[in-house]
Amino acid sequence: MEEERMTFTLKDQDGKDVECDVLFTFESEETKKNYMVYTDNTQDKDGNTRVYAAIYTPNAKTTVLEPIETEKEWKIIQTIIDELQSEIEEEGNEPA
Repeated sequence: MEEERMTFTLKDQDGKDVECDVLFTFESEETKKNYMVYTDNTQDKDGNTRVYAAIYTPNAKTTVLEPIETEKEWKIIQTIIDELQSEIEEEGNEPA
């Protein structure tokens, strides 16, 4: 079964359109904010896909991404990313 891909377009610092894929969204019970984790599908010097996160308001007429400004929020996001990565790795190691 094919999942629907959620994408959006951002302007980079040069004013060029960059298509991004939404990896996942979630609401934190701790901060009461909604977060979007996404990628522009570029890679860093080590070959890792770059991943970004921002605060957003679901169901808004226009989606506005707001910066994450606290270390506490980054830790929450990193914890969720690490958990998802572990689940993916475990699924990849299960016998077929």
